[in-house]
Amino acid sequence: MNTSKNNYKKALIILLFFSNIFSLVAQEAKVVSAESKLTVDGTSNLHDWTIDAKKMYGKANLVIDANTLKEIKSLDFSVDVDQLKSTHDGMDANTIKALNGKVHKSIVFKLTKVIKITKVSDGNFSVETQGNLTVAGATKLINQSFTIKVAGEKVVFSGKQKIDMTVYGVKPPKALLGTIRTGKDVVVNFKVTYN
Repeated sequence: MNTSKNNYKKALIILLFFSNIFSLVAQEAKVVSAESKLTVDGTSNLHDWTIDAKKMYGKANLVIDANTLKEIKSLDFSVDVDQLKSTHDGMDANTIKALNGKVHKSIVFKLTKVIKITKVSDGNFSVETQGNLTVAGATKLINQSFTIKVAGEKVVFSGKQKIDMTVYGVKPPKALLGTIRTGKDVVVNFKVTYN
């Protein structure tokens, strides 16, 4: 009788062990473009301006257990240059030209390292990372911090990043024979949903 009790306890322990392992399996998620927003905000000598990304793409391989983010195994995100739209066609054309969008069709971020994941509250995390950002064909390693909200099957990444476009070889666009000049720095604001 004791032998069958011991066998039952061993089987139960093994079952619990494996159920914990399986609950920590990495899940692959994809960007839900319709539920995501990314804007690029800049300045000029005339007025500030904003461009919206109309379509976004990306994948994330995340380890989540009971709404707790344990690990980010991989993360990539991209925007097509021709999907950066403002309220002015001329500005859109200047943006594509400045980014050499006919040749370098996408702006891409690819995670290289997770530095730190900090739990802020239930389902909410602060994340510090490094990754390669490719703009106009030039790739630079950047530090990228963002917040993550885990809500069931959805994971929402939010944050912003200031970028000096001249570091990527991008000359600030000019208009009206150079009388309107944009600043070299832009701020990318994003709230991107992966599902």
